[in-house]
Order: sequence, then structure tokens, then C-alpha cells
Amino acid sequence: MKTPRRAPHGRLVSDHDTREQTFAGVGRDLRARSQPTRKLSSVSLGRLFFLAALLPLPGLAQQTPPETLAPYVVTATRTPEPIATIGSAVDVITAADLARMQLPLLQDALAFAPGAPALASGAPGSVTSLFLRGANSNQTLFLVDGIRSNDSNTDYAVTLGGAALGAGDRIEVARGPQSTLYGADAIGGVVALQGATGRGPASGAVSVEAGSFGTVQGSLSGQAGDAGGGWSFSATGGHTDNDRPNNALDELSTALRLDRVFNPAVAVGATWRGFVERFGDPGDEYTNDPNDVDAESNQLATIFADLGRGSETVSHVVVGAQDRRFVADDPGPFGDDRTVVKNRRLVADWQTTFSGWTGHRLTAGLDGELEHTVNTGFGNIDHHQSSWAVFAEDQWNPIRGLHLTGGLRRDQFDTFGGATTGRVTVAWLTRDNHWKFRSSYGTGFRAPGFLDLYGLSAFYVGNPNLRPETARGSDAGIDYFLVRNRGVLSVSVFRTDLSDLITYDFSSFPGTEINVERARTRGAEFSAQIDLAGFKLRASYAYLDARNLSEEIRLLRRPRHSGTIDVWRNFGGGFSAGFGAAFAAEREDVDALTFATVEQSGYTVARVYARWQATPRLALKARIENLLDRKYEVVNGYPALGLGTYGGVEWTF
Repeated sequence: MKTPRRAPHGRLVSDHDTREQTFAGVGRDLRARSQPTRKLSSVSLGRLFFLAALLPLPGLAQQTPPETLAPYVVTATRTPEPIATIGSAVDVITAADLARMQLPLLQDALAFAPGAPALASGAPGSVTSLFLRGANSNQTLFLVDGIRSNDSNTDYAVTLGGAALGAGDRIEVARGPQSTLYGADAIGGVVALQGATGRGPASGAVSVEAGSFGTVQGSLSGQAGDAGGGWSFSATGGHTDNDRPNNALDELSTALRLDRVFNPAVAVGATWRGFVERFGDPGDEYTNDPNDVDAESNQLATIFADLGRGSETVSHVVVGAQDRRFVADDPGPFGDDRTVVKNRRLVADWQTTFSGWTGHRLTAGLDGELEHTVNTGFGNIDHHQSSWAVFAEDQWNPIRGLHLTGGLRRDQFDTFGGATTGRVTVAWLTRDNHWKFRSSYGTGFRAPGFLDLYGLSAFYVGNPNLRPETARGSDAGIDYFLVRNRGVLSVSVFRTDLSDLITYDFSSFPGTEINVERARTRGAEFSAQIDLAGFKLRASYAYLDARNLSEEIRLLRRPRHSGTIDVWRNFGGGFSAGFGAAFAAEREDVDALTFATVEQSGYTVARVYARWQATPRLALKARIENLLDRKYEVVNGYPALGLGTYGGVEWTF
């Protein structure tokens, strides 16, 4: 059994706190206790790196007929909208992007959304947090195939650390408070993962990859579709030893989607997405636990229907379920220290969109959830919760080029009460369709969890009178759309003010949770997506100032500077290759040994990858991760992997 250690403020912290938040308040205050890195030569290196990628850009704006950017997004409004008319800051990472860059894990892909570095406490499979726009890791909502995969009681951190992406998966990241459309926990924003509908004749692919750290991985995918419907399926699984004793990862990620179109007014479908992981968790480099093994099974399924397609009124109905089981086993000389967490959720969501009024598109709906959580760890949780919500949003196009949205939502919980949120956006697209000026303002909230409300132990008692954490966020930005759909350049500035933050009260005995803290995050974000002369470029940079105003200190693990770049080229003859890099600098963290607040070293990590289409069916792939073999820690005390080389073969049929 692991020996608890005492934090500088007097609270006991065990190594299990980084895997499942079983101790009261751990990871809950906005100073978040676990995760960072090592040495960047200087912040200027990262800035110059990003700016260098943009130097060739002035020549791109030559005079040609104006065109708008083609992609549509759904997350920002709950309806398909051209990205050129959206007033929110939204990033799209397509299935083609993910396949081209050979990104093995979901956490790797999210780094390409500015201000969204995924911070892993060690090697693949370890708990991973996302501080989107500086919000706490439990204040970002993940949607998977249309339903939430996390809430105040259900953690996404294990799945994010080890889950592989499915063939055809697409990611949308809507930044800023989004509670008006999606309810609780969408303060930093929403990350939406959506599987693809099968298209065209039946086809498939099988691939195998092997490489450093005892890595062996394989995948199988297939799809087909026509006017009457389609199907798609993918499964990816494998094993890696990682680089420390008792640090092996075995995982399997699966995704299935079925679609059936009965007539122009009725279409139905179903999805199932599963993730199973077994992970040896040695803890930090000072603990090196030889026995701790964690296991997770996370299964989500939906049945959905689209009614009234092609008419002025369209309804979308989703019924879904989630079953998650997390087990942490730590055998010791005095017995097995075991924590079991079970989360089960039933979801029903209905929305109707009416476009019969000239210049308006009105979307309104209801959703409800039933949830049951059991946690045998700290707090001894076994509670149920029901919630429902009603929402409405109007998209208004009063004149050419001007696009406005406004919405309201009311959420009601049987545990703590409710919250009302609202959001407005404006987007103005210039007449030549090249420039878009946008701004948004919204409110959000995070619901208190069962541990906050009802947890009970010898030294802790929950507070049933807690209010939800709340936020007010605004942003403004400019997007420049290149001609002939060749890409977009974006810049945004933002600010989010957070109130009633739930934190641990050490002045009482037994300790409890109270709504007292305030925080503020603000910054700027830049991104570029360019497709020109056979080259594809994706680049992002974010500046973040995140502070706990109640204690007048910086929020932990939020890099003041972070960014990514990826450059890919098709050289012809079936050969393509790319280079990528990520950096982070100027962060504070808690020292894993002393618990003192320290300035964590920055880092720059590079990668290269290549693909050769040897025959119409056979492709050879290779990649090198951490190309310069940097020694760094994304989270203090948790070493990241060194240089790794991987090669694979893919057969399509």
C-alpha cells in the first residue's frame, strides 16, 4: 500500500490522486495538481519557430475570384453551418488531417487546436488533462458521437491518455463557454469527436505497426454507403512497454456507425464506441510503484433519428447510454488497496430546427440524463442524479454578410438546483468573402460532483449546499480565408472570469468544500491552415495569462506560451513526408518530491513521418517521435518518452 504524503498546505495526497480524483479537492482548484516539462532554449525560440512558418504567407493573397471556405461545423450551433459564418472560435481536425499526420492518440490531435495542449502525466496510457483556454481540466466537455462522455462525476482523463482515433473520426473544438447549448462543464469549451458515415463501395484497410519501447499495434477498418444508408467500423489495439518498470499499456479502441435512410423525411442510425485499457502505473519517478495496475472500460452507444429532412422543420433525436468502469489495484504487503469507480448514464436529447422565417433559423430542444456513480475510494460514493434542460437559439442573418446568434438555456438538477446560461455571437463576412470579423460572449457553469456534495470520511464531509461554479467569457477574432479553399489564418483574443469556484476548506474540521475562489484567464490565439503547391501546413500558437484571483497566484500547469506546427508535402511517385513540432514554456507546477511550487522547464519536441504508396493497395509508413531525444516532463515527476522509431505496413481492400 502506498504511503500518503503531505502537501505543503497540510492535505494528504496519494499517488492514486493522479489516476482518479478520489481525494477531496484534488485536481479541483484551478491550480490543478499534476502535470509539465523541460527545457526550451527560450520563449523566443517558440515565437520565432511559429513566425518563421508564416513568413511565406504574404504572397498567398493574390487577386483571384473570391470564394468562401468550404468546411461545415456543427458544434458551435448544433446545426451544420459554413465555418465562414460562425461567430465562435472553432477548430476542425478532419479525418484526412489525422491520417496524413499519423497521429496515434486522441491527445496528440488536440494539440493542433490553439490553447489546448493535452498534458499527460507520463507515457501513453497515463492520466491526461486538458486546460482549454486555461479552464480547469474538469471544465471542458467532451462529446462523443453526440453525447457527453464526462461530467462532474465521470472523468475523461484516462480515456484521453490512451484512446486511439478511429478511421474516419473528425474532431471539432469550440472554444469559450458553451453551456447554452450543452449544459454543465462546458466552461473552457467543447471537444466533439464524431465518427464518419460510410460512403461509396465497400472498402477497408488493415495495418500493423511496430517500434520502440516494445510497441506493437494493429488496426482494421471498413466502410460502405449509398443513398439508402451506410456503415463504418474501425478497431485499433496494441501493446507498449513504455520506458519505465511497471508501465506497460494494453488498449483497444473501437468505433461503429450504422445509417439507414428510409425516405427524404426519415433517417435513423446507431453508434457504438468502446475503449478498454490496462495500464501499469508506477506513479512519479520518486515513487516507482512496482505493483499498481489500473484498468478502464468505457463504452458509449447511441440510437438517433433525423425527421423532416429537406423541409423547413427538422428534428434530431438521440438516445444514448454510457457504461464506465475504472479499477485501480495496488497490491502491498498488508493487502490489496483497490478502488473501483463505476459511472452509468442514460441520455435523451431532442432538438428541432425551424427555418421558415426569412433570415432566421430557430433551434430549440430538451435533454435529460439519469446517472449513477459508485466510487469505493475516498468519500465512499454511491449516488444517483437526474437532470433536465430546455434550450433555444436563434441564428439571424439580417443583411448580407452579417450573422448573429443568441441563445438561452435552463438546466435543473435534483442534487443542487440549477443554472441559467446564455450566449450571443456576431460574425461579419466581407463582400469579397475573404475576411471574417467575429465576437462572442457567453456564460457557463460546472455542476458540483457527488464527492463535493455527499463525500464522507473521518476527515472530510461533503457540502450539500454548494452552488455550481460559474463563468463569463468573451472573445473577438479575425479570420482570413485564402482563395480557392486553400486555407485560413485566424487570430483571437479572449477573457474568461470564473466565480464560485469549489475549493477545500481547511479552516473547518472535518474539512469540506466551499464556493469561495475566483479566477481569470485571458490571452491570444493564432492558427494557420494552408494548402499550397503540394504543401499542407497547420500551425498554432497561444499566449495565456491564467491567475487565481483569490490567492493572487498563477494557475498551475498552464503554459504562458504554447504552440504546434506540422508541414507535409506530397513529393509524387506515391511518396509523402512531414515534419511536426510542439513547444510549451513558462509554466508553474508542484514539485513531485517536495510539493513546493516550482517554475517548470519548457520544452520543444519534434517528429518526422513518411508514407510510400508502393502499390495501389500496399503502403509503407514510418515515423520518429521525439526526434531530438529531449529529456523532459510534461508533468513534474513524470518523465515523457525519449526518441522512438516506428514502422508499419497498410493494406487496403
